Amino acid sequence: MDTLTSLRVFCAVAELKSFTSAAERLGISSAMASKHVMHLENRLSARLLNRTSRRVSLTETGQLYFTQAGQMLEALDEVEAAIGNVTVHPRGVLKLSAPVWAASPCLVDRLAEYNQRYPDVCLDINLSGRIVNLVDEGFDLALRATTPERLDPGLIARPLIEVKFHLMASPDYLERTGRPKAIADLNGHALLRFSGISPGDIMTLGGGHKVTFRTVMLSENETLLQLAAVQGMGLVFLPRWMVEQNINAGQLETVLPDAIGFTSTLHAVYPSRKYLSAKLRTFIDFMTTSLQRPR
Repeated sequence: MDTLTSLRVFCAVAELKSFTSAAERLGISSAMASKHVMHLENRLSARLLNRTSRRVSLTETGQLYFTQAGQMLEALDEVEAAIGNVTVHPRGVLKLSAPVWAASPCLVDRLAEYNQRYPDVCLDINLSGRIVNLVDEGFDLALRATTPERLDPGLIARPLIEVKFHLMASPDYLERTGRPKAIADLNGHALLRFSGISPGDIMTLGGGHKVTFRTVMLSENETLLQLAAVQGMGLVFLPRWMVEQNINAGQLETVLPDAIGFTSTLHAVYPSRKYLSAKLRTFIDFMTTSLQRPR
C-alpha cells in the first residue's frame, strides 16, 4: 500500500474527523480509507485515531503525526506546483496565535474578507496572550508586536502594520480625579497595568520622565483591562485599534496624546520554510496589504 497516499488519507480523516467525509473528498470508499489509516498505524506501531461509532478523534501521537505530516504534504504540494507552474488552492486549518488585543474590529474585518476570498481555509486562532512555541505546538504563524532581533533563531518576521499605543481613561475617571495637564500630574493615578509592560508602579514616560502610578489591577488580558477602564477604574495603555469604538462612543479618551504614547510593529512570525503552504502564504500576503489600507 502506498504510504504517501495513506498519509493524505490520514490527514483528510484527521481534518474532517470522519472516514466517510474523507473518503468522499478523496474519491475512495470508507473501507479503503480505514485500510490506509491502519497501514500507517501498523507501520508506526502506534494508534493514531480513536474510533467510536459516532466520532473520530486524534490520539496524542496522532496529533503530533498529523501536524508534521500535514506540513510535509503541504510543502510537497507547493514544490510540485512550482515545478508544474500551477497554483495550489488554499485549504485546510490555519493555526495562528495572536495577542489578546488583536481581537478587535480592525482585525476581524480583515479575517472576514480573507474568509470570503479563501472559504476553504479554517482559521484556528489562539488568543491566550502567551508566547507559543510555533514548531513544537504546531502553529503555522503568530501575530506578534516585536522586533526581528528578539525572535528565536529559525523564525521569520514579516512586518504588517505599525500599532499605536496610548494612555487611556474614561471621562468619568478623569472628571473624578482631574485631567492631567503634564506628565508629572500622572503621579499617584490609578493604573490598570498589563503584566508585560513594567515590573512595578514606576514607569519612564515621555522622554525620560519617571512616573509613579498606583496599580489597582494587574492582568495579562488586555480585554479585561479595557473593560475596567471603561468602568472608570483607572488609566490604561492600550492599542488604538482595540479601543477605537470606545473612543467614538465617548467611553474612553486619550490622556496627554502629544506627550505619551509609543508605537510597536505587528509582525507575522512563522518558522523558516523554503516552501510555504498556500494557506500560509496567502494569509501573510493578504494581511500585509489589507492592514495597510485605510478603513
